[in-house]
Amino acid sequence: MPLLTVGHRGVMGVEPENTLRSFVRADREGFDVIELDLHLSRDGALVVMHDADVDRTTDGSGPVAEKTLAELRELDAGLGERVPVFEEVVEAVSAPLQAEIKDRAAARVLAEAVERLGLHRRVTVISFHDDALRETRKLLPDIPIALVTGRSTPTAPERAVELGAPMVSCELRRLDAEVVGRCRAAGLKVISWTVNTDQDLARVRELGLDGVVTDLPAVRRAAGEAA
Repeated sequence: MPLLTVGHRGVMGVEPENTLRSFVRADREGFDVIELDLHLSRDGALVVMHDADVDRTTDGSGPVAEKTLAELRELDAGLGERVPVFEEVVEAVSAPLQAEIKDRAAARVLAEAVERLGLHRRVTVISFHDDALRETRKLLPDIPIALVTGRSTPTAPERAVELGAPMVSCELRRLDAEVVGRCRAAGLKVISWTVNTDQDLARVRELGLDGVVTDLPAVRRAAGEAA
């Protein structure tokens, strides 16, 4: 079966990450799902950015949480792109979304946006942080959630079951057959990040995973083909 393909921060390998340009490109390239990251601005907007600071991905500096949305809008996020908010991404693309949150505060604001925009069937809420997923599950009992893991990948199956998450998204280099086996025994789907090479993709197929998170359109095309 073809693998589920997730565009990482849009297609950050070829476009500025977490920008509308990147998300639109991912949609046009045919990714099954588009992944994005959310932080709250000082005035409570759901800002699409991976880091807690703006330094790496814009021409500004300082924490996202200390800037208003208007201040964030003044920054160049790459190739003249502006920092988007969640609602703009929803409008700009048609693909389903994986929305990564970092804390309970973002979970609450995202839950309100999902309710207001009727996105229960289109958004999967993902996080490295169990508390953020617990808050999401409390506020949106029926929305899909997924646990993301890096160093904690060996604990992913048990934590996902406890959280009621039917999917885990694990760092590929920390995944092995034993962890995947425990995921399967628990009835979990398993996808991995970040899959950017032929060798990565071969490892995904060897482990029998369900999908890939990638920065590159070429990997999407290769992963979308049946093995």
